[in-house]
Amino acid sequence: MTSNSKGLVAAFGAFSIWGILPLYWKALSSAIPLEILCHRITWSTLTTLFLLFLLKKSATLKRSLKNWKIIARYTLTSLILSLNWLLYIWAVNSNFIVETSLGYYINPLINILLGVFFLQERLRPPQWVAIFIAFSGVCYLTQIYGSFPWIAITLAVTFSFYGLLRKTAPLPSLEGLCLETSIIFLPALIALLFFASQGKSDFIYQDNHVRFLLIGTGIITSLPLLLFGFAAQRIPLSTLGIVQYLGPTLQLSIGIFVFDEPFPLEQLIGFSLVWLALFIYAIEGIFVRFKRSKQLTHTSKS
Repeated sequence: MTSNSKGLVAAFGAFSIWGILPLYWKALSSAIPLEILCHRITWSTLTTLFLLFLLKKSATLKRSLKNWKIIARYTLTSLILSLNWLLYIWAVNSNFIVETSLGYYINPLINILLGVFFLQERLRPPQWVAIFIAFSGVCYLTQIYGSFPWIAITLAVTFSFYGLLRKTAPLPSLEGLCLETSIIFLPALIALLFFASQGKSDFIYQDNHVRFLLIGTGIITSLPLLLFGFAAQRIPLSTLGIVQYLGPTLQLSIGIFVFDEPFPLEQLIGFSLVWLALFIYAIEGIFVRFKRSKQLTHTSKS
């Protein structure tokens, strides 16, 4: 298997895991979202620490602990990531899986806007068209919902800001995740001890099935990130950008076909506007990269 093929398999693996996460959180619906979040932070910290020592990559993390600017940046990203995780877990277990999928569909378009406002990036006309169509879709969904789809927008915005901060952060994905979860490890552990003292701990008072699932939150958090990092180094970003839509597509399918969440025609129209915007965005990106590649090839031959 070629390096490119391995990267593609890893990408499909990462986004498949992220796509089926609603099934995992639903299996833990007996626990309150905050307890699940605390377990995810705790076990992710232990898992990433183990992987760093196993892969002999702990030196980078140790050096970063001496830099207060790095600590401050990752404290901020850890808080944003915790908010994203908590909202997602709550939304899934409150039967809003379809709306969470909308958040991750529009996430790339929010990334574009953040690039404009914070990185001084300039948009090409087709990208403005894509954003306008997606905005129209969100407005339409707001009208049919009778309220703003705040779950989808909050998930998209928090994950986009997290991505923006991580884009300019100095640590690789595994080391960064380890530092982020380590920063909030102690508060998460204290919260779990508090739940136990109040007789509300699913880890203590539920069966082994639930305990194994709670421990497994560390693996299902770390594994897709490792696969994603592996894929990003081996396949073009344009390919990775297309594969990423596997995640919200699986989430949407699970919400509709597994948990019977409503998806009427009116909602389909709103989603279709978002899908059209993403199609324009993806095709325009592929065309621009192809044109640049052709120009580089022509220049090198000259």
